[in-house]
Amino acid sequence: MASAGLRCKLILSAVLLMGAVASGAKLSKSHYYKTCPKLEEVVRTTVNEIINADLGMAPGLLRLHFHDCFVRGCDGSVLLDSPSNSAEKDAPPNAGSLRGFAEVDAIKAVVESTCPGVVSCADILALAARDAVVKVGGKYWSVPLGRKDGFTSSLVEANTSLPSPFMTFPQLVQNFAAVGLNAKDMVILSGGHTIGQAHCAVVIPRLYNFNGVPGATDPSLDPTFANFLRTLCPSDEPLTFVGQMDATNGTFDNKYFKSVKTRRGLFSSDAALVTSSFGRRVVNRAAKYRAVFLSDF
Repeated sequence: MASAGLRCKLILSAVLLMGAVASGAKLSKSHYYKTCPKLEEVVRTTVNEIINADLGMAPGLLRLHFHDCFVRGCDGSVLLDSPSNSAEKDAPPNAGSLRGFAEVDAIKAVVESTCPGVVSCADILALAARDAVVKVGGKYWSVPLGRKDGFTSSLVEANTSLPSPFMTFPQLVQNFAAVGLNAKDMVILSGGHTIGQAHCAVVIPRLYNFNGVPGATDPSLDPTFANFLRTLCPSDEPLTFVGQMDATNGTFDNKYFKSVKTRRGLFSSDAALVTSSFGRRVVNRAAKYRAVFLSDF
C-alpha cells in the first residue's frame, strides 16, 4: 500500500509482484473494533453519498467487488494499475466497463482520515459492495474483515477466471466451483444483474446471425423482446448502451428472475440459467419469493 495510504490504485512493479496475500487472512467481524471502531459507519455514509450522486455506482461497486473476488480471491488486486497495461483492470471483461475505482479511492481517503494506515483496500471494497446493495433495496449481510491487500494483478488470470456472459449452464457451474461456490450460489449471485447495466456488444450476437445462421435470432429470447432489443442495438453499434437488465433497474429486487423466467434476460448466460432443471427451480423460487432471494443473496 502506498505510504500515504490514501489511494487504492497501487502501481505494479517488479518489487511488488510478490503474490497476493489474501488467502492466509483470518477474517473476523471484530477485526477493526479497537483500531477503527467507526469503519463501517464511515464507509456506509460515504457510499450513500456516492450513490445519491450517481445511482449507477451501486452496480458499479458490486461488480467491482465481484470481479476482484474471482481472481486470486477478494484481495483488492482488481484496483492495481500496471505500467504495461497488464493488470486485471486491463483485461477485456474489465477494461472500459468496470467502474468504481475513483469512488473506492474516495472512500479510502475518508477512512484514512479517521484511522490512518489500518484498513485494507480489500476490506473497503467488500464493505462498499455490501452497502451499495443495501442502499438500493438489498438485504444487509455481515462482512467479516481482515483481508490483506494483494500485490499481484494479472490480465491473463482475469481473462481465464472471470465468468463470461456467453457461458452455458455447465460452464457457469464449473467457473463458480473454481472459487468455492456451488450451482445454487451461481444462480442466486446472477441475481446481482437486477441492478446491472449492459452494452449492445453482449446482446448483438443473440439478435443477428445467431450461431452463424444468416438472419437468425437466439430462440431462447422472447420474440417481442428481441424485436425491442433490435431497436436499441443495431448490428453495427456494439458500444451502444442498452441500459437496464430488468424492469426495475436501480432497485435490488427479484425482477431479474422474473425476466429470466419469461425469456427476457439480456445475456446468453442469463438464458442459460433455465436450461437446467436445477437452475429452473432456483430461478422460479427466486422469482416467486422476493424475500427468499434477498436472504439467499
